[in-house]
Amino acid sequence: MTEITQVDQLKVPVGVADLEQTTWIPELDHQGQSGDTEKSSDFRGAQSSSQQVHSPPAPPASDFPGNPASHAMVESARVFSSAKAAAASRSPFLSEAESPSCLSLGRHLWADAKLCLLQLQLPPWDGGGRAGSAVPVPLVSPLQLELSNTAVLHQMRRDQVTDTCRANNAMSRKRRVLTPSDLKHLVVDEDHELIYCYVPKVACTNWKRLMMVLTGRGKYNDPMEIPANEAHVSANLKTLNQYSIPEINHRLKSYMKFLFVREPFERLVSAYRNKFTQKYNTSFHKRYGTKIIKRQRKNATQESLRKGDDVKFEEFVAYLIDPHTQREEPFNEHWQTVYSLCHPCHIHYDLVGKYETLEEDSNYVLQLAGVGSYLKFPTYAKSTRTTDEMTTEFFQNISSEHQTQLYEVYKLDFLMFNYSVPSYLKLE
Repeated sequence: MTEITQVDQLKVPVGVADLEQTTWIPELDHQGQSGDTEKSSDFRGAQSSSQQVHSPPAPPASDFPGNPASHAMVESARVFSSAKAAAASRSPFLSEAESPSCLSLGRHLWADAKLCLLQLQLPPWDGGGRAGSAVPVPLVSPLQLELSNTAVLHQMRRDQVTDTCRANNAMSRKRRVLTPSDLKHLVVDEDHELIYCYVPKVACTNWKRLMMVLTGRGKYNDPMEIPANEAHVSANLKTLNQYSIPEINHRLKSYMKFLFVREPFERLVSAYRNKFTQKYNTSFHKRYGTKIIKRQRKNATQESLRKGDDVKFEEFVAYLIDPHTQREEPFNEHWQTVYSLCHPCHIHYDLVGKYETLEEDSNYVLQLAGVGSYLKFPTYAKSTRTTDEMTTEFFQNISSEHQTQLYEVYKLDFLMFNYSVPSYLKLE
């Protein structure tokens, strides 16, 4: 039986981020009648019937501010229709291979629509004043071609997430509905209509700095002038869980949503090195180190049990795969899965950036947000960065049994973001 609920004007899918095959929840109007369904980012507030609130219909695109992201999101179908018509009107001069590739993309996401418009903003034909003598100009500039190729890349990344969510949903009978407490990692920029899900150990300090520049309304200009510890002060950025349920739904539907991911085990080793091998991280040593040593180390010294500052990587892995650990409390955000932090099977992210292509992907996001001309992702060589070679060394002393169990913990992140099984693993 199709589940029916009232969800503040937005109809949301149950389960997976699949635009074609998801079961959609019909809207109920004031009389309890089922309304038309539409496809949108999926968030449902957990409300009792006495708390359910009807928000007014979304305003037409003309009522939104001049942000191109807002218009393209609201009117993506119209934009694509116009783009196709514009392309058709110039078809006498175009071969099939020269047609804008973004017109054939399967999703009508606003980033794709905007790129189509970029491709179709052409100079007029030079007809030389005589009929039949028109000389066609190139359809796309090198920059526009690069942007179009990037759009296709991000479409492929979105499709990978969708396919993984669909497969995982088919294997699991569990149904999950998001609540505001699940949205603490989604940082909101009202001025540029952006939502960024931050993932610790995936350049989130620099991205938080950028979000502070974007939301600071002139308070900050250079992201690297913001101290790292200030970027992590929760009061400096607003997160989606701080909004009302209708406001959450509106922003999930209308804003550009993005996140950045990293090879899961490289991210894990980076978290271990930062939190357990640096002497200044005493809070982590006390909260997690002492617990890990007590559970995983036989004949631990009293000093180790008291300080918790000498956790071995093998002990850290044993702690992560111990069923008691996750029964006790959720993983800390620094080693929690991206799947659990950002909920990509419930929230349809427009862009999935990768740590491996961090600068290119970050500047692409900034360009689509309309700020790329004056704001760039900070670039600098970090000598302490965790590399693949480093990660390989850390896993040399992990048994094949524990490697297999750990891979199962992070398997969805590997599959969802298209990371292959590391060659150094000895899976059982």
